[in-house]
Order: sequence, then C-alpha cells, then structure tokens
Amino acid sequence: MAASVGRICGAKLLKRNTTNVITQISSFSTVREWAGNNRKLLTSLGIVAGGAGALIFALDQSVKASELELHAPEYPWSHSGYLASLDHASIRRGYEVYKNVCAACHSMRFMCYRNLVGVSHTEDEAKAEAAEVQVMDGPNELGEMFERPGKLSDHFPSPYPNEQAARAANNGAFPPDLTYIVSARHGAEDYIFSLLTGYCDAPAGVQLREGQYYNPYFTGGATSMAQAIYDEVIEYEDGTPAYASQLAKDICTFLKWAAEPEHDQRKQMLLKSFFMFSFLCIISFYYKRHKWTVLKSRKIEFRPKSKKC
Repeated sequence: MAASVGRICGAKLLKRNTTNVITQISSFSTVREWAGNNRKLLTSLGIVAGGAGALIFALDQSVKASELELHAPEYPWSHSGYLASLDHASIRRGYEVYKNVCAACHSMRFMCYRNLVGVSHTEDEAKAEAAEVQVMDGPNELGEMFERPGKLSDHFPSPYPNEQAARAANNGAFPPDLTYIVSARHGAEDYIFSLLTGYCDAPAGVQLREGQYYNPYFTGGATSMAQAIYDEVIEYEDGTPAYASQLAKDICTFLKWAAEPEHDQRKQMLLKSFFMFSFLCIISFYYKRHKWTVLKSRKIEFRPKSKKC
C-alpha cells in the first residue's frame, strides 16, 4: 500500500496543475473582456442607429409639414377598396381633360396611344386620337425628316421641344411630366385633387413674385402653375356636367391609371388567388385529416402480462 502511494506521488498525479489553471483563468478573463467590449460596441451601434433613425424621422416630418402647407385629406375614391376597380368612364373623361387643358404645359412622354385601347377607347377611337397629331419621322429616301400623322405606337406629344424651351415659357419653372406624377407625390391622387382645387388668395404676410400663385397644398405655398381647372372649362363628350370638382376628379383618375396601368389586373389576381388558396386549404385540411386519422383515433391499452400456471 505504501509503495503504491509512493508511486502515485512520484508520478505527481495528485499535484495541482497550476499552469493549466492559470491558463484557463486567463482565457476566461479574455472571453469576459471580449464580451464586455462586444457589448459596448453593440450598445454604441444601437445608439447611433437610433439617433440616425430619429434624425431621418425628424427631417421627413420637417419636409412634409410647415406652417403654411396643408396636408391633402383622404377622399373616398371609388377605386380605393381592396377589390374596387378604376372607373373607366372617368378615365376617358380624364383623358379629355388632359388633352384639352393639361397638355398645353405638361407632357406624358411615357404613354402611348395604344395604351388607351381596351381601357378608355376602342382601337378605332385610339387611332383617330393618334392621327390628330403630327409626328416627326424619318429620314426618308432623300435623307430628310418629315411629319406624318400619329399611329398607335407613338407616344403622347410633348408641348415643348426641350426643357429649356419649357422653362422659358413658364418663367423659369419646368412643368413636370404627368405619367407617374400620382406615384411620385406624397398623398397620390388626394394631393393632385387638392392641388387643382385649392387655389386661393395669399394670406397676409406672404409675398408672391410676378407669375406666382398661392396654393396652400403646394410646398412653400407659391407655385408657378396658374389655376387651370374651372367650371365648364371644357365640355364632356358624354354630357357629364363639367364642374371643377368633376374635372379634377376625372383627371386624377386618369393619372392614377397612367401611373398604375396594372391596377385592375392586380386586384383581379388578388381575388383569383383568394379563391384558389381557399380551395387548396380545404384540400390540405382534408388530406391532413385523412393521413392522421389513424394515429389520432389509435387507442393504446396496457394489459398486465398473464402468469402462466
């Protein structure tokens, strides 16, 4: 027995390994130090991200609101429902408003006459609309440019040949293109409707330069666009009373369709998907019950083992 104890002590099996303990303690301290530094780093990043988010929100609110700027109210548009389609008669009237009023200053260079087919006009009507404009084409066999009547593949004509000419005709202001104006403005068609019908006299203390008009819905209040929508400024083909509100409503519906031509198809797809997935859910539920009914209805009974005589 004494000899065995002596061999164990000689082999230093019972001696404490101080080196390993110190190594473990130092490694643990390193891990704790790394964790502490990592926690400080994450905290700093969280503070920076939160501050940046608060700054962005504050800047966004400062851009959207000012003392002399009104937010457009939400109007009950007939197409605002989840499954509601655009009023295509209103789209046709809105095209009339654009053609006779808005096209004098604003372009819609991303729209073609073929886009009207099946939406607001028949193919023959769209061809007739396109034929009313003269389009520069060429060169011909002699290398010269020439004008021809428009075709369905042609874009809506621009009222100005270039941006400089547009600014020169509007006291330095550039009339924006209206193709995607609804999607490009905060408030969408609500903003456009409010802007068209919101002209009024400037309040006391507001100075307008020559050629400017006051509209509280426009950023800054001063706009270079004069009021273009008046009662009976045009006469509708279908005999609809051409009040200012009706004109503004129709042009907003037309511009909504121009910015989102897939509007009706998207909602039709939503309706089809709803019915399709409802049917698939019923089949899946039945299949699940069919597959699991054996396990769900299984009864497990434990019986004591009978003793043999």
